[in-house]
Amino acid sequence: MAASGGTKAVVAALIANLTIAVFKFIGWALTQSSSMLAEAIHSVADSGNQVLLLVGGRAAKKQASPEHPFGYGRERYIYAFIVSIVLFSVGGLFALYEAWHKFQDPHGIEGPWWWVPVAVLVGAIIAESFSFRTAVIESNRVRGKKSWTQFVRRAKSPELPVILLEDLGALLGLVLALIGVVLTLVTGNGMWDAAGTASIGVLLVVIAVVLAIETRSLLLGESATKEHAAGIEQAITADGTRIIHLKTLHLGPEELLVAAKITVDKNATGAEIAAVIDDAEQRIRAAVPIAEVIYLEPDVHRAARETVEPSEQPVAE
Repeated sequence: MAASGGTKAVVAALIANLTIAVFKFIGWALTQSSSMLAEAIHSVADSGNQVLLLVGGRAAKKQASPEHPFGYGRERYIYAFIVSIVLFSVGGLFALYEAWHKFQDPHGIEGPWWWVPVAVLVGAIIAESFSFRTAVIESNRVRGKKSWTQFVRRAKSPELPVILLEDLGALLGLVLALIGVVLTLVTGNGMWDAAGTASIGVLLVVIAVVLAIETRSLLLGESATKEHAAGIEQAITADGTRIIHLKTLHLGPEELLVAAKITVDKNATGAEIAAVIDDAEQRIRAAVPIAEVIYLEPDVHRAARETVEPSEQPVAE
């Protein structure tokens, strides 16, 4: 559901941004407003980012190979990280450069087409609102009781948080551009247009940095959510088996690796140990379906054991 919802939100954002970009470029060509140009480039960058997310989702579906035995699930994280770079460079830095250029030569918006940027920006705000609404609806399907901040920080599927932040940034950027353009029209002072452009640049840089931080964490490898970790622990210990240590790692948004050392009876035969492991694996998969790769190592429980090996991590309480 998370994957399909993310794809729907990405496609909605792509259609909206491509349409908006065309009108923004027309508005810039008729008025030479730097805010309009910054917003036009912003829409182009966002459109490219949505294409990257779709490409990443498709690439992640490739079957595992000898060179990549755990599959290509992290492709989605890689492309999401590229999105943050594109948003920072193409969107944010270009807007800041254009603002600097406009500050050097401020000029008002003149001519018979003065109303065009206002009409384009108002129309873009309406269109972007529909895209943002789609992202919110799809996110609510998987967000549960988490706050929006928690959802963005803890989501394992990068598409929805990326689109949410992009659409939010687009709406705020359009409002800033509209303020800059209106004040320029009212006062005839192009410095307001430059200020609006600079504000858009700062906004995009901040959003890009937030995206980079969150996707970097996913690329490094994040463990299972607390809910999934608790489900795995309960599944293993359901028959009285004890956990010596447990480690989890997301191989992709919907792929989880589980590695654990569990206790077995010291007098158990090989067949009995194998049965304990097989049963535990079945319970884990039933409790947490995304646990696709499971490695369970049997060990004899020692009551006097007070510490674990340096490489092992005790189960969190």
